[in-house]
Amino acid sequence: MHDRMTNGTPFRVLYIIDDFNREVLNITVERSIGAKRVIRELQQLMEWRGQPESLRFDNGPEFIATNILDFCRDNEIETLHIQPRKPNQNAYVERFNRSYHEDILDKYLFDNLHQVRSISQHWQWLFNNDRPHGTLLGMTPTEVLLEYGKRIGDKQMEMFSTFQQDDDDGDFLSIFY
Repeated sequence: MHDRMTNGTPFRVLYIIDDFNREVLNITVERSIGAKRVIRELQQLMEWRGQPESLRFDNGPEFIATNILDFCRDNEIETLHIQPRKPNQNAYVERFNRSYHEDILDKYLFDNLHQVRSISQHWQWLFNNDRPHGTLLGMTPTEVLLEYGKRIGDKQMEMFSTFQQDDDDGDFLSIFY
């Protein structure tokens, strides 16, 4: 997704959504987001939540880049690409696109990336923890994860990570309940 700040400077938004529970795992806001940045975000998520079985991408240049395909192959992650001009193959994300656009990009004027990140992180928390989803039987993504989610490895986990937050250095931290 992309938009512009009040001074006309463009920015891009990358988000990663878990198909299982519709949880927004990551929202990254930068002036541009290339394949190397996508890989870095995926690596952080893998440290936080474990390795996914597969990743579904659209056909943007950052997602069909050799770096991404090599990363997935090296980590034994299946890559699924939606067909061009077939957004219904990625319906959860298309629905999320509309929600994010209506709730964030259409409602606010941004002067800098920090504002976009800050508002997006707050909205991400609300989306995951406070907003029931009809497709999840009226539960929030966090409630679904806590009730039905997979445990990493064979370990019993009493707590699951439920969202990430930027610290002052721009690094991601896992937040636990």
